[in-house]
Amino acid sequence: MIESHVKKVAGELGLNGKQVRAVSDLLDQGSTVPFIARYRKETTGSLDEVAIAAIRDRMTQLRELDKRRESILKTLAEGGQLTEELKHKILAAETMALLDDVYLPYRPKRRTRSTVAQERGREPLARVIYAQDFSDPVAEAVKFVDLDKGLNSADDAISGARDIIAEWINEDAATRSQIRDLFRVHGILRSKEARDKKPEGAKYLDYFDWSEPLTSVPSHRLMAMMRARREGFLSVHAAPPEDAALAILETNFVRGTGPSSQQVRLAAIDSYKRLLAPSMETEMLSNAVEDAEGKAVKVFADNLRQLLLEAPMGQKNVLAIDPGFRTGCKVVVLDGQGQLMHNDVIYPHMPQQQEKEAGKKILDLCERFGVEVIAIGNGTAGRETESFVRKLKLPGKVSVIMVNESGASVYSASEAAREEFPDQDVTVRGAVSIGRRLMDPLAELVKIDPRSIGVGQYQHDLDQTVLKKKLDEVVESCVNMVGVDVNTASKALLSYVSGLGPKLAGAIVKYRNEHGPFRSRQDLLKVPRLGPKAFEQAAGFLRIRDGDNTLDSSAVHPESYPIVEAMARDLGVNVKELMKDPGLQRDIDLKRYVTCEVGMPTLNDILSELSKPGRDPRQEFEAFSFAEGVEKMEDLTPGMRLPGIITNVTAFGAFVDIGVHQDGLVHISQISDNFVRNPADVIKLHQKVMVTVLEVDKDRKRISLSMKIKGRNEDKQ
Repeated sequence: MIESHVKKVAGELGLNGKQVRAVSDLLDQGSTVPFIARYRKETTGSLDEVAIAAIRDRMTQLRELDKRRESILKTLAEGGQLTEELKHKILAAETMALLDDVYLPYRPKRRTRSTVAQERGREPLARVIYAQDFSDPVAEAVKFVDLDKGLNSADDAISGARDIIAEWINEDAATRSQIRDLFRVHGILRSKEARDKKPEGAKYLDYFDWSEPLTSVPSHRLMAMMRARREGFLSVHAAPPEDAALAILETNFVRGTGPSSQQVRLAAIDSYKRLLAPSMETEMLSNAVEDAEGKAVKVFADNLRQLLLEAPMGQKNVLAIDPGFRTGCKVVVLDGQGQLMHNDVIYPHMPQQQEKEAGKKILDLCERFGVEVIAIGNGTAGRETESFVRKLKLPGKVSVIMVNESGASVYSASEAAREEFPDQDVTVRGAVSIGRRLMDPLAELVKIDPRSIGVGQYQHDLDQTVLKKKLDEVVESCVNMVGVDVNTASKALLSYVSGLGPKLAGAIVKYRNEHGPFRSRQDLLKVPRLGPKAFEQAAGFLRIRDGDNTLDSSAVHPESYPIVEAMARDLGVNVKELMKDPGLQRDIDLKRYVTCEVGMPTLNDILSELSKPGRDPRQEFEAFSFAEGVEKMEDLTPGMRLPGIITNVTAFGAFVDIGVHQDGLVHISQISDNFVRNPADVIKLHQKVMVTVLEVDKDRKRISLSMKIKGRNEDKQ
């Protein structure tokens, strides 16, 4: 590990070097972020997952910079171009952009105007002009006229010399740094209507003549502009005031007012317009888009975390319905463990409209299987099906709940679904997914590619590799925070447990199927290819209910079992008695158990687990119902106050499901009576809210909503 990296990262993140070094060492040894955050608090100074991930990402960036630096040094050395001065500049470059600036003059070039001029022998003339002494450029240029080399006149020779000087200016590292700073601080983003516009580009009308500082453009607006550019509706450019850029070049390269200086000035103008400006514009737009994508990924990740950690209903007998009109509603019954007990189809809607038969079938299934909850997907025919079911004379304790079915169709056609239900069609699998996600959203949603859940903004425009990596980290974090019952978890759920992955998860399920439920965490070491390192990383996050060791149902790591056993022994009881008696737990003097390896952070975690072993950190489940009689857009009128549930949070507002098959938008200006800079600061995914209908556009299928208490009809900010 390079100590300079440790010092740099520590300074940037406001940490001490010991913490950064410890995290980096643990990561290099194969430890996962959740494991380090939960079970290595003494080593890291109790850093959380966010800080640990930040250290990991920054150290990765610095190592990639080092690799690029080493590659450039090797290339220059092999080419005999490496001098001590150049080496010093390369070693001093702290970013990839600055490193590439230093390397630019030596990098192999494609054929350019400058290289053509050099081939024709104009470089000596360029050096004479660039020196800007009192010589006459025209008189010097006459010496270079050579018809055989294509040098037909003095003006032609001077033009070639300017091309060479323009490239020298473009390749000056200090100047590029100055121009880059100018673009970054004073760049203006401008968009114009493209010449080859198409009628469907009207959705980008607001940006047909738009400009604003590049530093202040909101991420969602930039993403929209760049999408419009890709689709051919907009031209998008970014640049600072041209006179400011030319002033920098004038200061750096023009010395005097003589004829040669005038030629250098012309070369500088050409260099900026033809080389520097396009290069910097590309870089600045790329950086801005990367930053906007980072923010979009964060929005997606925050939404996904909230969705995954949504309150579970728990183990209930569930009748789940995947609604439909023409093809009917698929009905499945699941037991408390989510196992499929029965499946059927009902046709309560047009065109069949067999309401009586459908109602009888639902009531019979409720009676036959002791159904406690009816889960109904919120897609096509969802509200109509909910209305139909609520009119039935259901047994007294059966509740009816609408379930967000986003991604259920993706799961139903996936390999994971085929593995679980090889003998069932996609409609049955989809209905099962709807029921299971009510029982335990996390356990079910991990089976779906997070990108298919639809809780982000511009996700299809993002770097899919970066997006998938970030979302997988969110899933891993949530799974390990909640913990996993190793005897009931699916392969998909187990694959996100710290230290496992798909192969070991599959091996665990295979071993479980062949040998029966695991009786202890130690039994996991019998699973083929699950070695000590994987066991260390995973064991604390895996739960075994009613196993041989009471601690196996908790988040206490097996490496800490001796500490708990010592606590029980000192109190004259066994571990099971200690875990059941809060009074005994209060008598524990944690300071007695501090060692060189185990400190108060771990001991406090252990004590917390003893009081509530294996507790689920998610909130308690609360049922939600839409307003009766409001099932389609035609039922809406401005001024209505309706209950809704937030389905997506973006940088520009939130989308709310009010039960009419079309989510409404609460613009950021309508979220609160107070100013809101970031919607995620004040609202959360799946939060239950009351909204006011502001406007209904049936033609464009748009609904404008407000969450304001006062002044609901104010203009958008």
